[in-house]
Amino acid sequence: MAQPDTKKIFFENLSGAGKAIAVLTSGGDAQGMNAAVRAVVRMGLYVGAKVYFIHEGYQGMVDGGENIKEATWESVSSMLQVGGTVIGSARCKEFRSHEGRLKAAHNLVQQGITNLCVIGGDGSLTGANLFREEWSGLLGELVDQGLIEADAVQKYSALHIVGMVGSIDNDFCGTDMTIGTDSALHRIIEVVDAIMTTAQSHQRTFVLEVMGRHCGYLALVSALACGADWVLIPEMPPEDGWEDKMCQKLSATRSRGTRLNIIIVAEGSIDRHGKPITSNYLKELVVKCLGFDTRVTILGHVQRGGTPSAFDRILASRMGVEAVLALLETTANTPACVVSLCGNQSVRLPLMECVQMTQEVQKAMDEKRFEEAVKLRGRSFENNLKTYKLLAHRKPESELPTSNFNVAVLNVGAPAAGMNAAVRSAVRVGISEGHKMFAVSDGFEGFYKGQIKEIKWADVGGWTGQGGSLLGTKRTLPAKHVDKIAEQMRMHNINALLVVGGFEAFESLLQLYEARATYEELCIPMCMLPATISNNVPGTDLSIGADTALNAIVETCDRIKQSASGTKRRVFIIETMGGYCGYLASVGGLAAGADAAYIYEEPFDIRDLQANVEHLTEKMKTSIQRGLVLRNENSNENYTTDFIYQLYSEEGKGVFDSRKNVLGHMQQGGAPSPFDRNFGTKISAKAMQWVTKKLTETFRQGRVFANTEDSCCLLGMRRRALVFQPVVQLKEHTDFVHRIPKEQWWLKLRPLMKILAKYKTSYDVSDSGQLEHVVRNRPKESDASVAM
Repeated sequence: MAQPDTKKIFFENLSGAGKAIAVLTSGGDAQGMNAAVRAVVRMGLYVGAKVYFIHEGYQGMVDGGENIKEATWESVSSMLQVGGTVIGSARCKEFRSHEGRLKAAHNLVQQGITNLCVIGGDGSLTGANLFREEWSGLLGELVDQGLIEADAVQKYSALHIVGMVGSIDNDFCGTDMTIGTDSALHRIIEVVDAIMTTAQSHQRTFVLEVMGRHCGYLALVSALACGADWVLIPEMPPEDGWEDKMCQKLSATRSRGTRLNIIIVAEGSIDRHGKPITSNYLKELVVKCLGFDTRVTILGHVQRGGTPSAFDRILASRMGVEAVLALLETTANTPACVVSLCGNQSVRLPLMECVQMTQEVQKAMDEKRFEEAVKLRGRSFENNLKTYKLLAHRKPESELPTSNFNVAVLNVGAPAAGMNAAVRSAVRVGISEGHKMFAVSDGFEGFYKGQIKEIKWADVGGWTGQGGSLLGTKRTLPAKHVDKIAEQMRMHNINALLVVGGFEAFESLLQLYEARATYEELCIPMCMLPATISNNVPGTDLSIGADTALNAIVETCDRIKQSASGTKRRVFIIETMGGYCGYLASVGGLAAGADAAYIYEEPFDIRDLQANVEHLTEKMKTSIQRGLVLRNENSNENYTTDFIYQLYSEEGKGVFDSRKNVLGHMQQGGAPSPFDRNFGTKISAKAMQWVTKKLTETFRQGRVFANTEDSCCLLGMRRRALVFQPVVQLKEHTDFVHRIPKEQWWLKLRPLMKILAKYKTSYDVSDSGQLEHVVRNRPKESDASVAM
């Protein structure tokens, strides 16, 4: 008989009764901090704990009084979409002194607070850990001074601390992404996209200065996302003589017919001798050496502002809930931990291990050990840098390897934002590997019609920021035309295939694999990159295009909710795309603060609908003014969007009125988000390197012959790892009737949405983070940091 899974604890077993949790934001603000505060408050209240706000960071803790206030469920309503931090943040000199920390301890004990959730950077988290270490000594001093009773020392004997990193710079080691980084990238990319149009009109060079005094993450990733000509970061100062190389690169780009140049520089950039490289210096250099019309744009605090992106809201909500779980499970001997993200998974890491690693990066930079500094930043950062170098700097023809292999790339299925970034990356990496690259127009329909032509390095310039599919894409599957496709492969001597697309691309690869027995031309390496807004492809947690669609849903929901401000109570019923896959409705619902999300994967009946209406009616009678309900387009054939709208309208009479909105194809359009640009770019580069490896392995007696399962793969992100999986092996994990995977990781996020919307529900915490240790260099295959 199978043993029960001891790790599978349910939420009901974790009680916060009698505990007091305080949440504060400290240091520089970051978009998404409010989502984290909201999650901590609501999760804390849900488990029966008392939750307090500490306003103005550590300054509020030292000053006490009105700065420490008890939080209610309603006090965090309507803050999910607000940038910055509504509870305030301040840098506090007083807390750095022993006297300041003594005052802070006194203020916390007065409220019975022994659990702290700190949202900030490494300085804020280091301060919190010192406070924790001194805690018992501080209580002893307070007893000696007669400020607290002697029994309080026993009652409040230990201070428990959990940190979340809120920093737009992404400069904290141990986590792939910090809260606020993705939103800051959104601000930068919005500006770059806008600048590109004016730069093109006037044939200008633009120098963009972005934040990052000690960390070049924003500069590096935005350079990857917009295909910048040159990037300068503090971790990797350019070699001596870089000025001439940069000017040669800019000049060569212009000579190929490009009308603009983009240079991105982090504010803390230096040369090998420690001399600052400023945006003005770069401008003067370009004007002096090349005579190009050059302008400087310093983005400054724009990067900190604006509403948080969908990614940051989801990240912060997951981290906030995880932080409360960590506080409930902590004991007097548990080290202070930081809740972080590794790939697509929550992890808990010892706070001081992360802080020490972060400080080591700065030390390596100060001692000019730049290669080591890049490695210490983590595999995500290192991978970004390698990919940028690979795509931005074209080697001379004489230095390129000559493989004599022909690789075709095509898009299949519905368009998804980020497809073009993936194609650009594939073409450029392929050329760098010595292959001849061919572009196929209009998917397999274009393939069998012979719409195949060679594509060069310069042909894909400027593709990263373009939405849709520039190659053209169709849903046509290859099975009916496999003979003509094999003939075209023979005519063009195609040695490998890279397919970028959704569920149709997955089915196409299965059909081509099965046709190998009949057509030798199909015995070549084939790789698929998942690209669909529905995120319904088996073998991957994330698909190219899904993040852009989520942002479109969240932005629209924000506007729709805002339209009801100042009016009577109103509930909005929103229909999302996704086929039978409820990813967009569920994760979009979590990011937009929805009250319910109806999906096919979680069957519902009239009793569930009635319970949701009653729940909303109760909330509306208190202080909530607006309700939001999402419905996946194919969630139920009878309970349609119209039906749900009419039901809510009827049952809510006298309490709230209802409105409905079908979002439609706006979810598929628009410029790709920074996440999708980078995800597409990096997994495509990895796929092309796999293709090269397979071509080398399968080249025998003057020809390529690959007929094994592992030569026809899908490259997907699974939890922490990027994995190549044979498509044949994924068949058994797929529901082909409804075009969805049989198991979907995001279903575990649904209880989270319900809890934050005040529903009583079970929450499986078996997947919550266990305390781990910081790993300096993760094993190669676990480079899940590709996500960003």
